[in-house]
Amino acid sequence: MLTLNINGRDLQVDADPATPLLWALRDHLNLTGTKFGCGAALCGACTVHLDGVPIRSCVMPLSVVVGKAIATIEAMAGDRVGKAVQDAWVRHGVPQCGYCQSGQVMSAVALLRATPRPRDAEIDDAMSGNLCRCGTYQRIRAAIKDAAATLDT
Repeated sequence: MLTLNINGRDLQVDADPATPLLWALRDHLNLTGTKFGCGAALCGACTVHLDGVPIRSCVMPLSVVVGKAIATIEAMAGDRVGKAVQDAWVRHGVPQCGYCQSGQVMSAVALLRATPRPRDAEIDDAMSGNLCRCGTYQRIRAAIKDAAATLDT
């Protein structure tokens, strides 16, 4: 039995320590907002925060995350920056199919925490590991700028 700190709560997971965090979240804890995309840390759909840093949960074994703070998309509505990003996402109509959006939001939140007023190049760099098959990259950039502006007030 492993204890994971997820969204501020200690949760027990009965899984092999080599199990990727993504599958513990989805299959053991029913936190299905984090998506499986590629399984090789290439698309960003599975992005969560580990001690505040965006990581790809599809390749992160549980043995590495024990004792660290994990935040998932489910916690973002209760977070000031997360809520600002989610609200901007809605205002800008970012999601189309929506599949990549939880990973996109998690990367955007991490960016705004580290860089409250990001320039286009900083946004592009921070979001480059998150793929969107629908191609909403311009709306993503606009939503990030909008969220940054609302957090500035």
